[in-house]
Amino acid sequence: MANKNKKVHVNGFLEIHPEVQEALNKGKAVVALESTIIAHGMPYPQNVETALAVEQVVRDGGAVPATIAIMNGKCYVGLSASQIEQFGKAGDVWKVSLRDLPFVLSQNKLGATTVAATMRIAAMAGIRVFVTGGIGGVHRGANNSMDISADLTEMAQTSVAVVSAGVKSILDIGLTLEYLETKGIPVITLGQDAFPSFYSRESGFETPLRLNTAEEIAALLHTKWSIGLQGSVLIANPVPQEEEVPASEMETYIQEALAEAEKQRIKGKEVTPFLLQYIAQHTKGESLAANIALIKHNAAAGTAIANAIAHQQLRK
Repeated sequence: MANKNKKVHVNGFLEIHPEVQEALNKGKAVVALESTIIAHGMPYPQNVETALAVEQVVRDGGAVPATIAIMNGKCYVGLSASQIEQFGKAGDVWKVSLRDLPFVLSQNKLGATTVAATMRIAAMAGIRVFVTGGIGGVHRGANNSMDISADLTEMAQTSVAVVSAGVKSILDIGLTLEYLETKGIPVITLGQDAFPSFYSRESGFETPLRLNTAEEIAALLHTKWSIGLQGSVLIANPVPQEEEVPASEMETYIQEALAEAEKQRIKGKEVTPFLLQYIAQHTKGESLAANIALIKHNAAAGTAIANAIAHQQLRK
């Protein structure tokens, strides 16, 4: 598979960790990881513990992790343990999507990258597989707010596969699936016919496509990009059954969280962190436990896919 996401010249704004660069040079499997989960997705110290544990899952699977973040006016691809600790403790970390990227870089601010920004930076570095918890999408009530995540438009143009536990359940999943179809983004669920919804294995929607192995997914990615179809593939990996929160139970908490967000007039990029925090508090940690379990589970799946891609390359 020709890698069209080779490292590009970005005027010194890209800082690739030596371990990551060596793996890329040798054609080894590399898995990109976001930093929003560290700075905005979980409380300390669970955020740092989870980030390090996810990196270890990738290493145990035989790949190199590349956690992506912004600092010192550069896009860092691969963080040290001390840098992850810094992001986990700092209280002034920007949540960086594409809109914010030039501002945060030019102002030398700390920035935790969302799905969209992580994808773009991973592509700059030449990384093909990115693991996250759940993607953003069309928010509930978007017919009034026009709140649609930049994750979706970025997925339409950047050729990095995204492994997640589906679409965040706080969103309008049906409209998000429709938007993904409009943008020509294949949506594949790994190993089941039901499309998952982050904390839950089901969402009430069937998956558009189903594949059962990392090798099948690697073959689809090779085919898509080889015939000139740019853009991402969403690989939905259901949370392990023993860790899920049933969708019907979760919906009750989501409705409460949405009502509280409206009451407090929470808007824009602050909505998702607020909702996730509210739900974690009111589920007595059950949703946080599911969140930690699913990101580790996704890391294992993403590592298997990255390895399958690397093995494909070796056979060429």
